[in-house]
Amino acid sequence: MSAIHPPVAGDAAAALYSKLNWRLLPFLVACYMFAYLDRVNVGFAKLQMQSDLGFSDAAYGVGAGIFFIGYVLFELPSNLMLPKVGARRTFSRILVLWGVTSACMLFVRNVPAFYAMRFLLGVFEAGFAPGMIYYLSCWYGPARMARAIALVFVAGPLGGIVGGPVSTWLMTSLSGVGGLAGWQWMFLVEGLPCVVLGLLTLRVLSDKPADARWLNSDEKGILASETAPASHHADSFKAVLRSPRVYVLALAYFSIIFPIYAISFWLPTLLKEQGVTDTLRLGWYTAIPYVAAAVCMYAAGRRSDRVGERRYHCAVPALGAAVFLSAAVVADAHFVLMLLALTLGTACLWMAYTVFWAIPSELVKGAAAAGGIALINTVGLSGGFWGPAVFGWTKAASGSTHAGLFVMAGAAALAAVLISKGKLTLKQD
Repeated sequence: MSAIHPPVAGDAAAALYSKLNWRLLPFLVACYMFAYLDRVNVGFAKLQMQSDLGFSDAAYGVGAGIFFIGYVLFELPSNLMLPKVGARRTFSRILVLWGVTSACMLFVRNVPAFYAMRFLLGVFEAGFAPGMIYYLSCWYGPARMARAIALVFVAGPLGGIVGGPVSTWLMTSLSGVGGLAGWQWMFLVEGLPCVVLGLLTLRVLSDKPADARWLNSDEKGILASETAPASHHADSFKAVLRSPRVYVLALAYFSIIFPIYAISFWLPTLLKEQGVTDTLRLGWYTAIPYVAAAVCMYAAGRRSDRVGERRYHCAVPALGAAVFLSAAVVADAHFVLMLLALTLGTACLWMAYTVFWAIPSELVKGAAAAGGIALINTVGLSGGFWGPAVFGWTKAASGSTHAGLFVMAGAAALAAVLISKGKLTLKQD
């Protein structure tokens, strides 16, 4: 793995990055928060939707995860086109289309329609997360990437923090209004803000520093210096496809995503089965793991940048997640202990997630970066289908969540091994 070059120092650079952080990051955080919320709010909808429409646990698990089939199929083309089309237009298209589709989830009446709408949601959101990584790499050098990624992707846990109480409040407060069920109102209200953000993207974002009217020539020069590849060459996409390290990273990412989305989609059900029957109270309980995740992932990204180390800042939390998810099974009879174990396991998974993305952004440079990052994300995000689906199948077969939690723990342990022991394949080819 290439060394992390120190950032440009000085008051001018500090002022520039402060300016950059305030100009870009709040808007990107808002976009990603709604992206995550629209992916996982189906977990709260299940509390009412499953009984209203007669879904089985297995059907719900497949439907929740089928989002990622659409995402994976269309992600690579979306990101290969991103450098040509530009980030503003790409993000705007994605936000508007997925916002409309998410709102239209209110029309679902049966299992095939549920599958179709979740698939379309994945198709329209395809490329957003890796596109965000590529976009950040155009503005932040390697020495600042982990912190920038952590600041943006903390929006995932923020979506969990906000989503639990807001989603359950919408479902209980608006149930029956206008003849719609609470879960239908939830999809409508949480989908439409994405359309607004998509339209604002064209005005708020610039494709790259050279296009930013709010930067002067000196500031553009600093950013060009920091984001230039250290080896002064750009990888070709063909070289990326031949690189073993890319596939090691993709498998490691799969092993992180597999449990993240299983927990995200099934957490409300896990807590409900512990005896939490009040929907509003359930929403507040589901926010607790995401509060811990938000704090821990920012701390992990900050420390990783400070010491200039990536691999073990990713592998150790992944191993911790394996331990805590296993502990959640042992603590099944005690609600507080199980919630604590799930909270620590969720926090560890998100720590591994945020530091992970600083690794490929250092390995792949040039025009191939968007494609390389998308390739890793495409393979890895298939775990977003298999995680919830496997959890649903094991629950349907055994009548318990224990087997599913052990499978999630095993996946996290595999991620820890791949990241920590992949020296031969992770170094420069």
